[in-house]
Amino acid sequence: MRVPSDTEIRDLHAEHAPTREAFDLVHTHCTIVAGIAAQLLERRPAAADPDLVRAGSLLHDIGVYRLYDRSGRLDHERYVRHGVLGRDLLAEQGYPDVLGRFCSCHTGMGITRQDIREQALPIPPGDYVAESPEEELVMFADKFHSKAGPPVLVSPDTIATRLRRFGADKELRFKALLAKYGEPDLHPFHEAHGHAVV
Repeated sequence: MRVPSDTEIRDLHAEHAPTREAFDLVHTHCTIVAGIAAQLLERRPAAADPDLVRAGSLLHDIGVYRLYDRSGRLDHERYVRHGVLGRDLLAEQGYPDVLGRFCSCHTGMGITRQDIREQALPIPPGDYVAESPEEELVMFADKFHSKAGPPVLVSPDTIATRLRRFGADKELRFKALLAKYGEPDLHPFHEAHGHAVV
């Protein structure tokens, strides 16, 4: 499989972003996640394909653009759909499912069929859980940055607290990945983007 270049992915973001503000928010987030994932991957170089991790990081939130209305407002109530919307967008563009899965399988610590049923989530029934080392790494790296206004970098303690409300199993999975990959150094991303660490 040919992995798309950073330029191709940036152009795809620009094509689908409804506003410059949406592009700046989503593409910057994806770039930060790619940087965090690369940093974590340096610690486990044989664990995953770095080119695929980078492409997956840069593409994982592309479905967010489909949640903006014509006036540029984001549909927060249906935000959980952004993963499947991104998978569908990439499929429509002719990209293979291996890339689409970065979109559909990065939300939280994974969304299961049981989660969908118990929480009445507005997504098709299924298991949206990271399976490959690349998917796992992108999902984990994504937790350390939030697009919520204003965008922030997120400490492990805050991540664990946020995940706890979705079930002890989500928090435990995060802590297991933290033990596996270690804590990223968020300082370079704070310096580059000015986002606070919470």
